[in-house]
Amino acid sequence: MSLVIRNAEAKDETRWRELFAAYNRFYRARVPDDVAGATFAKILDDAPDIGALVAEVDGTVIGFANYLFHSSTWNTKPSCYMEDLFVDPDARGAGAARALIEGVEAAAREKGAFRLYWNTQEYNAPARSLYDTMVPRSSFIVYRKAL
Repeated sequence: MSLVIRNAEAKDETRWRELFAAYNRFYRARVPDDVAGATFAKILDDAPDIGALVAEVDGTVIGFANYLFHSSTWNTKPSCYMEDLFVDPDARGAGAARALIEGVEAAAREKGAFRLYWNTQEYNAPARSLYDTMVPRSSFIVYRKAL
């Protein structure tokens, strides 16, 4: 078994969409197909502010990380936000999630970002147990208001 982390490519779209849908089901959310399609198109378009990595084992995509860059009022360099991270439940435990995070970190460093951050739900104990080994948890609480 050989784990490869690489940029998402056009050939990954079907599998990325399957995993993205599973990710959204886990978080009790639904992203419309047209939004998922537009997101993947931005990823492929080499948009300067959005990217995606995939984790591949023996030619099969088993996970992904979507990330984006944005300006900050706290620094002249951009921030990198890892918005989505998911590994197929059948492929977990082999280090793909950690490798994806490290891949996003490398992309953020390459872009000159001053910070990489992400969030998860309180109930996502398996992910939190990994994240806690990588970086201290922030004391910030997130508030969201739909518009």
